[in-house]
Amino acid sequence: MEQRRRIGRIECVEIEAKSVLNRVQGMPFGWSINPYRGCFHQCVFCYARRTHTFFERSGLGDWGSLLYAKVNAGAVLRRELASARWRGEHVAIGTATDPYQPIEGRYRITRAVLTELTRASTDAHLITRSPLVVRDIDVLQELSRAAGASVCISLPTLDEALARKIEPTVAPPRQRLRAVRMLADAGIRVGVAVAPILPHLTDDEGALREVFKAAADAGASMAWHSVLNLNEVARESYFGFLRAEFPSLVNPHQTYYRRKYAPTALVDDITARVKRARRGIALRPRETIVAQPRRGQLKLFDP
Repeated sequence: MEQRRRIGRIECVEIEAKSVLNRVQGMPFGWSINPYRGCFHQCVFCYARRTHTFFERSGLGDWGSLLYAKVNAGAVLRRELASARWRGEHVAIGTATDPYQPIEGRYRITRAVLTELTRASTDAHLITRSPLVVRDIDVLQELSRAAGASVCISLPTLDEALARKIEPTVAPPRQRLRAVRMLADAGIRVGVAVAPILPHLTDDEGALREVFKAAADAGASMAWHSVLNLNEVARESYFGFLRAEFPSLVNPHQTYYRRKYAPTALVDDITARVKRARRGIALRPRETIVAQPRRGQLKLFDP
């Protein structure tokens, strides 16, 4: 049964999920959890906008204004993790929506998910653009001890004016770096996602180097990048943004994105810039919480 609430500028539909763990193919992780559907952040490049169309909703106008909260996610996840079929595999949180978008402050569904993963000693990796993640440092520490946890904060640019244009409702880069520092200081393994890299906007080698340097200074122990890709809905959103803000880039992008992915030559060129930008910058982990082995579990290399 659905219940709708008006929260500020958005309409939130409270739904009861039948399942929370999603099987994933072709990715470095086998399972994912998305506590919400839709995302208030409204990033112009977001590939997940397409998921709204699965439910006959617009991935443009509705994406940031019509959100779904899986209010029973914690209880459902507890049942799924207790199943004899569950093998305790690694779980990724936030692959199709930000688990710490503003309504998490009200619903605390992501926190409930982390609590159940801790209870079941299931390790997890979480990705977000929001500093709200620091609210849950306590449960992330518990999960780190119980099974292992890591957090990746998206940080495609340090240019605050540009960040406001491409990620309209996301906290400024300096606030995200502060969250990286707080997580690192708390012993939680944390990194940054320089993603997506936008051709001619965030792909400058010097600017990339500043991102990696700032991340290292904040205590990030890992970083990864990806180049913009555009499915049909993201394409409509992104080209609308370019026409409004950077019209001179429309034609080059039409050449690049005749299909979903940028041409190999462009991806290779940007990857080479990233490698040069990272040169000499050490992303060394601070002292982090080490997961305790489960009872009866042998540790590799134990004497």
